[in-house]
Amino acid sequence: MKNPRLNTLMTEWLPEATIDEMQEKMGKGELSSHDLVLMYQARIAAFDKITNSVLELNPDALQIAAALDGERKQKGPRGDLHGIPVLIKDNIDTNDKMHTSAGSLALKDSFARKDSFVAAKLREAGAVILGKTNMTEWANFMANGMKSGYSSRGGQVLNPYGSEKFDVGGSSAGSGAAIAVNLAAVAVGTETDGSILNPASQNSLVGIKPTVGLVSRSGIIPIAHTQDTAGPMARTVKDAVYLLEAIAGQDPQDPATMVSLPEFNHDSLFDTQALKGAKIAVVREEYIGKWTQEQEQILQKAVEKMEELGAEVIEAAIPATKAKWGYRVLSYEFKADLNAYLNGLAPSVTVRTLADVIAFNYEHGEKMLKYGQEVLLESEATSGTLTECEYLEELEYNLYMAREQGIDYALKEYGADAVLFPMDGSTIGSKAGYPSVTVPTAFTEEGEPVGITFTGTAFSEPLLIKLAYAYEQATLVRRAPELRINDEGKIHTTS
Repeated sequence: MKNPRLNTLMTEWLPEATIDEMQEKMGKGELSSHDLVLMYQARIAAFDKITNSVLELNPDALQIAAALDGERKQKGPRGDLHGIPVLIKDNIDTNDKMHTSAGSLALKDSFARKDSFVAAKLREAGAVILGKTNMTEWANFMANGMKSGYSSRGGQVLNPYGSEKFDVGGSSAGSGAAIAVNLAAVAVGTETDGSILNPASQNSLVGIKPTVGLVSRSGIIPIAHTQDTAGPMARTVKDAVYLLEAIAGQDPQDPATMVSLPEFNHDSLFDTQALKGAKIAVVREEYIGKWTQEQEQILQKAVEKMEELGAEVIEAAIPATKAKWGYRVLSYEFKADLNAYLNGLAPSVTVRTLADVIAFNYEHGEKMLKYGQEVLLESEATSGTLTECEYLEELEYNLYMAREQGIDYALKEYGADAVLFPMDGSTIGSKAGYPSVTVPTAFTEEGEPVGITFTGTAFSEPLLIKLAYAYEQATLVRRAPELRINDEGKIHTTS
């Protein structure tokens, strides 16, 4: 940056700055939202070369930030996110000059006719929507074997801790990689099964996958209405909570949200002693034989740390670890849900059904079919009416096994407050529609980030956040990826 004041802030202060620290500087008049946007744009110009995580920038971001700065001077801040730059995943509608494409060239010209509920809530909170993040195309529901973070529109997202060695995590890969290298304060991802938790774990971040119904899905390109949700990805638990509070809420357009939602009391949420006296049921059975000795040791050290902090950690065996999970529920719901979304797009968008998407991909096969589209074809083969016995039976089975024989079983059988899974531990919680919080716990000897995941019953986010915050504050594991410029002038990472 040519501005020496901002250049110094950008290089020495901004890289791991928290939302609280940003608000403190803005409150004192030492910094503006306009400054933050300029600095983040400069970081994107410099460092997105090594992650390919930002798909599109909001051309109005600087003007929005300036208006919010003026409002702060006249009326004070709206809340924790006032003036804070936020990136959002490319499957979340924004009624502005940015596209919403789910990473697909089939929707590269699609402009949303109105904000998604999430985008509207962000604007209401005073956040600056800085841009859209790259993602696994169609949220990784297109082809078997598609690499996490790949899309026809954006190319391949890379892990900043080791692009050649480590998976970036999917499908909110761009949101994860971007926040890992601090290209915005926080980001919104979406998850059906692991797409927030996995990239959070892989990028040394906190990821909160909310209960289905805490955050509205209206205006988000779907996979499956029984499992989809949006949620925050951040470098700290506090920052993730600030973002979650901003986007949660009831929305008549999403019936799942029309329930009594939990309250987030900061005085009780951010308690460094929250693990003292807590009962944690750790589930290892599903992972035995599937992970390395180093990963086993990492989990054991995390367990021992919790015990040191006063938690009682119980070895749990739950029937759900032996469940025979399929993904046919997603196949059936994807066609019905995607067709409904595409039908609501502007008339200028010619892709109106899943069949149209498939036809577009065939027509532009060189660009679109790097990994094929077998998963799309399987979904298109369903009726789209959600009346098939196979769908209804598998849906009931998933809910029964994931809830009564899974998370709720562990909580009741062992008298536990929460369930602990290694790494992202997503499948059982996602099929239950229950919340999870992933928090950094270690780095492997090679430098790959590793997380652990707290999972609970429906709308237990406040409890999970307390546990994750206490663990985070006691360990402070996260570290930023090391970015440097090599002899050829190219920026890259060392872990």
